[in-house]
Amino acid sequence: MGSMTYDGLVIQFDDRVLTHIQIVIVQKLRRNECFLLSWRDSDAVGDGRSSVWLSPSIPLYFKFAGGHIPSINRSWIDALSLCADSSQGLVVTGELDHLSQPESVRAGEATHGNEWGWPRGTTVDPMKSHQHR
Repeated sequence: MGSMTYDGLVIQFDDRVLTHIQIVIVQKLRRNECFLLSWRDSDAVGDGRSSVWLSPSIPLYFKFAGGHIPSINRSWIDALSLCADSSQGLVVTGELDHLSQPESVRAGEATHGNEWGWPRGTTVDPMKSHQHR
């Protein structure tokens, strides 16, 4: 289990999830873009949802539990990047979740569904990169 520390807030993610969102976050911050990062909390911390506004001016620290870099899923990176560029910001989704969504949702153009812009019934636990409820 890896973690991301931002302005004193420590958020834990599975190393595979963290690797993929790190790539997307670094892309945005290198362009000097601020954006919202949102995720579904695990049952262990109340099963709610959380968000944080990320800004290039605040230091960000990634800590990975494992010593190797996982293989990168380019399709997942593309889906997360599209989401990060949308008005909803970067919503952490499981690796396979974007494959089951309509193209309009994958492209960050959802106008129906829940408040996250996902189809109704979709939940994500960033603690597990292949979550399906």
